[in-house]
This record gives sequence, C-alpha cells and structure tokens, in this order.
Amino acid sequence: MSDTPTLTTASAGRTPASPRLLGLRLPIAIFVLLALVPALATVLDDSFITLFVIRVMIFAIAAVSLDLILGYGALVSFGHAAFLGIGAYGIGILSAEGIYDGLVAIPVALVAAGLFALVTGAISLKTRGVYFIMITLAFAQMAYYTTTSLSAYGGDDGLTIWRRTEFFGTGPLDDRLTFFYVTFGCLLAVYLLCRMIVASRFGRVLTGAKQSEIRLRAIGIDPYPYRLVAYVIAAMICALAGVLLANQTEFVSPAYMGWHRSGELIVMVVLGGIGTLHGAIIGAAAYLLLESLLQDVTHHWQLIFGPFLVLVVLYGKGGLVRLITGVRAHG
Repeated sequence: MSDTPTLTTASAGRTPASPRLLGLRLPIAIFVLLALVPALATVLDDSFITLFVIRVMIFAIAAVSLDLILGYGALVSFGHAAFLGIGAYGIGILSAEGIYDGLVAIPVALVAAGLFALVTGAISLKTRGVYFIMITLAFAQMAYYTTTSLSAYGGDDGLTIWRRTEFFGTGPLDDRLTFFYVTFGCLLAVYLLCRMIVASRFGRVLTGAKQSEIRLRAIGIDPYPYRLVAYVIAAMICALAGVLLANQTEFVSPAYMGWHRSGELIVMVVLGGIGTLHGAIIGAAAYLLLESLLQDVTHHWQLIFGPFLVLVVLYGKGGLVRLITGVRAHG
C-alpha cells in the first residue's frame, strides 16, 4: 500500500483562504459595524449611542495616526496629543475671528500641526529611546502652556465655538447623522491611507528602520527623512481628529494637548494591538467604553482599569486584536 495520504473529495475541493483576505476580515467587520450604528440607535431610540461612537471614531483617528509611527516606526511619542490640540485650536481660533469656512479653517489647522511636527520632529528624531520620549513630551508641554497663556482665546478656561465648521455657506455638521458619516468617512480614509503607506516602499523602510537601523544604513538608506515624513503625516492626521473633536464638543481647551491625553492615546494603541492600525480603532473603542462604564461605578475608575491593562499586556501580547483573531500584531 502506498504511504501517500489520500485526499477526501471535500478537502480536495476546498480552496485555502488567502492570508491577505483573512487579514481583512476584522477591519471590514469593524467598519460595517460602525456604519450600522445609526440604524441601531434609531431602533433603540437612543441618540447617545451615535454621539458616543462619533467620539470613539474621532479618538480612533488619533490612535491610528500614533500607531503609524509607534507600531511601524518604534517612535514612542509622549507628546502626540499636541497635534490633537493644535487641530482643535486651529478651528477654535479661526471661529473666534469669524472664519467658519471649512475650506480655509481645516487646511490651516492641518498645516499648523504639520509645521509644528516638522520643526519639533527634526530635533526630536535626532534622539532615541527615552530621550525621544522626553523631548516629545517637552515640546507638547510647550504647546500646552502656550495655549494656557492665550488670554484672548480663553486661556486656562478654554474657548467656546459658537458655530461649527461650514462648507459653501451651509452647516452640514449641525446634523448629527451627517456628522457621524463625515467622521466615519474620515476614519475610513485615514485607515486606508495608513495601510497604503505601510504597504509601500516608504512603509517598508520605516519598518526596516525599526528592526535594524544599522542594516538599513549598510545598504545606503538613511531612515531619518523617512521617519520625519511619517512623523509629519501622523501629526496632520491627528490634527484632523482635533478638528472633528472641536466641532463635536463646540469647545477647545488646553487639556486636549496635555501629557495625560498623550498617555491615553498610547494606552489605546497598546490595548488594541500595536502595529495593526485596526487594533488602534478597537483600542479606542475599548478604552472609551470602559471609561464610561467604570465611571458609573467609581470616580477612581483608573484603579480598576490599570490592573486590566496590565493583564492585557502580560497575557494578551498583541492586544485585543490577538485575543480576537489569535494572530499576533507586528509590534
């Protein structure tokens, strides 16, 4: 008898799923579920669900931008929230000056964040490890204290936005459902853009620098400009989240760019799964949901959340994405 195993008809006719397709299942499921949220809110007659998920998607945009440089470039920025605040203040300051046109205000906010990232990143990226962490924190605190000193724009008390961003003389963001799908579209566009970046030659250089900068330099590639460009792109994406946050809350505050906010963004990325992009979306949702639920239990909800995060890091390496799919993240 032959030792060669025979295939059954069922197994012979089965085509194995593409790894690429398997990797897309979870992201597709995430965006399908998000798209169905307004319908769910209508069925349950609960508008809070829509408002809450808008907030989740806004912070997911910021977390995805951080994951781009943290998960694929190993750049642990402890000042990433500065870009969130710059985007928000770009909208707030211009609205205080009577400029509500989104075709003007949004580009100004994004460019301001990009220029701040270009200048500070050019200096910060000369350092590594804990020095990079501390210098990004220092620059973020500089931005924080600058906004607290802007007495003409509220200072410590923050700034109220009386009208949301307009387009062609209309205010589409005043409608909750329109705001939801605008935010959804921004999140989807940001996610697809970051996936394209990671899959490109640019992304491979960024990942290669994370794995071995010495080997990359040995083949004649300087990772510094790649890191700087990635840093600026991540900053502008995070500023977009700030633009949306300012419009949702109709208020901006120096607290948006505080060091604790940067820490929250890092927690979201770690909780979801570093180096997955869609893990950052899951992490943002999990963090904000747990925060909302635990705050109803105790004002000291961090005492409960802290041990939970430790358990995820210790026993769920790869974050919630690995717990869901069984596949470890790149980070």
